[in-house]
Amino acid sequence: MDDGYGWIIDSPRDDPKGLIDDQNEAEGADQLAALAGRASGATGACIQFAEGEDLRRYGSWGAPEDVTAPSRAVLDTGKPVVTTTYLGHPVHDRMGRVLGVCCAYKADEADKADKKNATGWTATQRQAVAEAAEVATLLIGEQLARYELEQQHRFLDAVLDSLHDGVAACDGDGRVVFVNERMRRLWGDAPVDEARGLSDVSGMPLARDDLGLFRALRGERVRDVPVTVDQGRHHRALLMDAQPIHGPDGRVVGAVQAVQDVTRQRRAERFRSCELAVTTALAEAATIEAAGPRVLEAVVTTLNWVHAELWTVSGETIDAVARWSAPGWPADIPVPDRLEYGQGLAGRSWQVDKPLWIRDVARPQSLISPDTSADRLHTALAIPVHDGSGPIGVLTVFADSIEDPEDELVALMSGIAAHLGQFVERRRVEDLKRQLTRSKDEYLALIGHELRTPLTSISAYTELLREADEVSLVRDGPRLIEVIDRNTNSLREIINELLELSALDAGHADVRRTPMDLALVVREVVERARTAIAGAPVEIDTELPAELIVPGDRERLRHVVRNLLGSAIRFSPDGGHVSVTLRDTGRFAELTVADAASDVPRAEREHLFTGHFRTARAQDRILPGSGLGLTLSRAVVHRHDGTVELTGDESGTTVQVKLPME
Repeated sequence: MDDGYGWIIDSPRDDPKGLIDDQNEAEGADQLAALAGRASGATGACIQFAEGEDLRRYGSWGAPEDVTAPSRAVLDTGKPVVTTTYLGHPVHDRMGRVLGVCCAYKADEADKADKKNATGWTATQRQAVAEAAEVATLLIGEQLARYELEQQHRFLDAVLDSLHDGVAACDGDGRVVFVNERMRRLWGDAPVDEARGLSDVSGMPLARDDLGLFRALRGERVRDVPVTVDQGRHHRALLMDAQPIHGPDGRVVGAVQAVQDVTRQRRAERFRSCELAVTTALAEAATIEAAGPRVLEAVVTTLNWVHAELWTVSGETIDAVARWSAPGWPADIPVPDRLEYGQGLAGRSWQVDKPLWIRDVARPQSLISPDTSADRLHTALAIPVHDGSGPIGVLTVFADSIEDPEDELVALMSGIAAHLGQFVERRRVEDLKRQLTRSKDEYLALIGHELRTPLTSISAYTELLREADEVSLVRDGPRLIEVIDRNTNSLREIINELLELSALDAGHADVRRTPMDLALVVREVVERARTAIAGAPVEIDTELPAELIVPGDRERLRHVVRNLLGSAIRFSPDGGHVSVTLRDTGRFAELTVADAASDVPRAEREHLFTGHFRTARAQDRILPGSGLGLTLSRAVVHRHDGTVELTGDESGTTVQVKLPME
């Protein structure tokens, strides 16, 4: 049934149980039945209610009788039914529908004693039952109205509680009369009619009169007013609407306020702003060190952190290359310049290679020193930065409040770390392209020279053989053939190295990493080198363990050791010493080859590994070799996920190779 306000409410005819079971209403129905029975001179009376296909007594008086059949006739016809022992009138609702029956009845003995009226009922008795039916109609109608109103309230409460928006209402005096569940959650612990913890977009606290309810009570219509609820470091962003409720005479009799939570939308906007600022900072910087401060500034200012740091991996340590604190925060937060592997928050994140969320660094823990937190920093998050080869750094951020982990925030920070990793990889590729372009001609000239030298010798000695007479051929032939053979082998070695380097660079070389004893390989190479340079004014010193097992390609690593040792021997001055050291550092096998030659200038060190460059010190001596040894060695080491580093000082030059133990 439509009540005229858009609500479809079932009538008691379909669901009357709640009405019939009301004890107070049942007692009223009993009294009405008693009045009808006495006024009609009946031995009994009742008021019945239709319950589906059945009739149920709502109120009764006098002796009970089964009057179902005649009462059913009243329901079916909607008209009074009169017999000598039964008098029934229909009971209607306000829509005119028959809901039940009000009836009086006589026992057979009473009917036989009354012979004054052929129907058994006088006009006065009939009128009494008809009037009782009208009263029953009023009684049922009033109860039905209350029932419908209660149903409407329940429906309305259920609908409002299911909304995603918070809703509150007040009366004309400003007393809050309704608050749905969503409003309670959005508003927090404060009452809805208080402005505790609320502020506008500029951060100014709101007064009670600034709330939408009370602005609407003053006749104002409020639309999409932004409000912030302070909840620790996080602030819930709301949009507030409100409007007055007018009575029939046009006066304001109350107000209603609706609040929409737009925190997720605002957070998404901040995330987009952060990503844009980070992208802009990276686009305008040449190196990760130069981009670091601007990246950290974007992260701190857009995501409400108070301090951030950027660390980059450097060998066995991780170095702090940038830091940033929010305006108003002290700039002297102590940050170590360098951390060991697994040390501190950045070192641990590097070690485990996954994000780390510390809820409160001010509590006793092993990653952040008390001097750094100093009861000012609390929640901390560390995110590893990767390039194509693995972790190359860590991004750490700190908050001034205690916060539980947030998956969305961790995902965003991981995305920013990915941007940093891609930036480093992209810059590395660009640097390599520039180096290749710059040194291509030098490379071609060097390789052309190295190829031309043995070819010239082969050509010249072949010509001598062709022009030699019989005596000269017998006397000088073997020596000339030996020179040709030596240069042929040299040419073959250069070509093989070029092919190997090309395959390694392209990733086509088959590098088989199986457990091998690196100490044994180094010992064998050293012994052969000592035999080859026997009598030369150069000595080889070694410091090798009995055994050191690493996963590697035995023959390729043997070639690396031979290249490094051969280069050191060639550069060493007369009377010099070449030292070869191999040790286990825990995570890496560390091979060091040092000579006593003059130091390679710092500007030339990286060029030595390109295959396109020969150091200035090489111009002082005639050196055999293609100049590709260090280049090929680094390519092999990189395919083993290792590193090659060249250092030096006045005492000599050192090449250090690190190979992972696992």
